[in-house]
Parts: sequence; C-alpha cells; structure tokens
Amino acid sequence: MADGSHGSLSMINGDEIELADGRASLVVRPREGAAIMRYDALRPGRAPTPVLEPSRGLLKFGSQLLIPWSNRISGGGFEFDGRFHAIEPNVEGEPFPLHGDAFQKPWRLTRRTGTEMELALEDGAIGPYRYRASVRYALDDGALSAALTVENRATIRLPYGLGFHPWFPRRPRTLLHASAHSVWLEDERHLPTGVVPLASRPDWDFSQAAPLPDAWVNNAFEGWNGHATIIQPDDAIAVTVEAS
Repeated sequence: MADGSHGSLSMINGDEIELADGRASLVVRPREGAAIMRYDALRPGRAPTPVLEPSRGLLKFGSQLLIPWSNRISGGGFEFDGRFHAIEPNVEGEPFPLHGDAFQKPWRLTRRTGTEMELALEDGAIGPYRYRASVRYALDDGALSAALTVENRATIRLPYGLGFHPWFPRRPRTLLHASAHSVWLEDERHLPTGVVPLASRPDWDFSQAAPLPDAWVNNAFEGWNGHATIIQPDDAIAVTVEAS
C-alpha cells in the first residue's frame, strides 16, 4: 500500500475528502453515509475518466454503503430466532425499508493519508439493529480497494448483510462480462417472485462480454464468481471488479 508521501489528500470543502495517487482520484463524503461521490482514472493528456459517478436516481452517490442489509424488507419486518422484528420504511416514497441506515448517517473520519482513509459509524440503529461499522478506502497504483466491517451491538443475535452499491457510467457501447447461472425475477414492487435458470433469459447472459439490454434490469444473479469486467470503448478503459 502506498503511504501518504506517494499520494495527495485535500479537503475539497467541509463535506468532501479527496485522495489521489497519480493514477486515480477518489472523493468521499463522510457526512453523507461515507459515500463515494466520484472515482476517476487519471491519464496523461486526457480529462479525468469517471469510473464511478453519481447516480441520477433516488440516491445521488457514486457508491453507497449497505448496512445492516441490502435491498427491501417486506411484511413490515422479519422473523429470526422465533421472534418478529418490525422495521419501518426509511426512504421517502419507498413503501418498504431499503438498504439499512448506514447511508443515511454521518460517519467519522478516523484515519487518513494521501492514499487511504478509514471512517467509522458508531450509532447504527434501525429496527432491532444496533451496530458499529467501519470502512476503509485505499488507492494503490490507481486501483481502489474498499473493506467494510460491522459489529453487532444489540443484546440479541441478528442476521446482518453488508456491501457496496456502486454506480458505473453507462455509455452507448458499454460491455459487461460477469458469470452467473440463475437470476431472481421481481414484481412491480421490486420484490423477488422466483428464481429461473439464466438460460431462460439469454439477454441477461454476460458469461461473454456483451452489451447491456435496453429494458429494465433490477435483479439478483446467483452463481457469480466474484469477478466482473466492464469495458468502456468510448472511454478507452476497462474496469475490473473483484468481490469477496
């Protein structure tokens, strides 16, 4: 990992922190859920190329954190260990609680160098959940790594889910390469209705690099091996994604 002497850090304003290592730059907003706003590739003689950029949808982040669950919880809550736990909707206009509360809370910067920062959330609290979380962002030769941890501080056992919600630019010729064997279908409420083999939806098969379909896709894919590539011919760049 590069240390601060090989990178640069700046406060763009009171709400944003920028890291840079000469190959890439990263802008994070601690007060807005420790969300990534931008992640740009830096190449000589070219304008910065967005690898991640803010969504044009409901949550205008380049990547948000998902804790203590991702997606929607229907039925007013969930049952675990023989007990029902109620959770109220948390996003205006959404009928179901969505993506937990970590993205809705201010995080505290706990450590930083020119190429690395760590942030913490001490008071995660939604429904039955009480937790502490931390995230580490680091640049190394242009590559971004992000590591997320959570500690249950409730007095009972609870199931946790955590992850990242990145937004990648979609260009006219964007290609995706990612393996899967099945896909969950959704209803008009964005709730899952059942799982089908990917062979039944060949337009969603990205086992070889393929363009994105024109129609809406908001589905969970099973059988992913944790590796994906997004090819952006219009930007002359390819982005490799690796997840644990």
